[in-house]
Amino acid sequence: MSAATQATTEPIVRDVAAKGARVRFVEAGSGPPVVLLHDYLSSQIEWEEVVPRLARRFRVIAPDLPGFGESEKPPASRYAYGLDAFAESVADLVAAIGVGRISLCGHAMGGAVALTLAANHAHLVEKLVLASLLVFPTRPDPLVRVASTPLFGPLVFKQLYGRTLFRKHFRDRMAGASAFPEARIDYLFDLFNVPAAREAAYATMLALQDTRAIVASLSRVAAPTLVAWGRADRIAPVEQGRRLARELRGARFEVLDCGHSPAEERPEAFAEIVSRFFAGAKGG
Repeated sequence: MSAATQATTEPIVRDVAAKGARVRFVEAGSGPPVVLLHDYLSSQIEWEEVVPRLARRFRVIAPDLPGFGESEKPPASRYAYGLDAFAESVADLVAAIGVGRISLCGHAMGGAVALTLAANHAHLVEKLVLASLLVFPTRPDPLVRVASTPLFGPLVFKQLYGRTLFRKHFRDRMAGASAFPEARIDYLFDLFNVPAAREAAYATMLALQDTRAIVASLSRVAAPTLVAWGRADRIAPVEQGRRLARELRGARFEVLDCGHSPAEERPEAFAEIVSRFFAGAKGG
């Protein structure tokens, strides 16, 4: 890679005010704009190995959603944590930096935000990639069941949910434990382990339990869509991905040999699939 190309792919960090919260994002590359949306309890760091690969062909924007990462964490009384609020914040971010229509890629919770944005603001989304998102009803994991319990649940989540359980939350989602560096998990835990972040994460968790609004939005998605899934996904079985692709009116479907986080477990293969889809002719 030439020095000039390398310089354009070097990420820079920026902040912008977006619908009630200061949003921090990384940006790299030039060309057609691509926005990457991260999973629950994560941040833009989950795209760390994908951003430079996509930045060779695109202007890549990867925000920390409000309440997560290094973005502002307003109280739930001031910011309505949930898919609609996140989608409006992303739409505001896109408007603030003036990139026009975007290609949009979201993983898990970020995929649900991306889908919501594509349904509510069809004019903004050129193409859509959805990776391993929970759309159809499924049995919640033990942490969610405990944390959703009145009175006791908030205490567990906001005060007793420590580093060991946090690490387990991420490692259980991977096909191989080595796929998720421990230093990355510890970085995310340190960001989470402050009262404002725990409050935001708890409010978001409660909002994500009911997926009916996501299912209802499927028929409103007009953008050409690629659904990408890990063959060994323990959280959202690959059959859910096939069903999602069918219900999105002919979306393409790709399976990778990984668990719940293709961008972290198979970054090179995932970036190639996404890049090829976004760079292809409109409609495919």
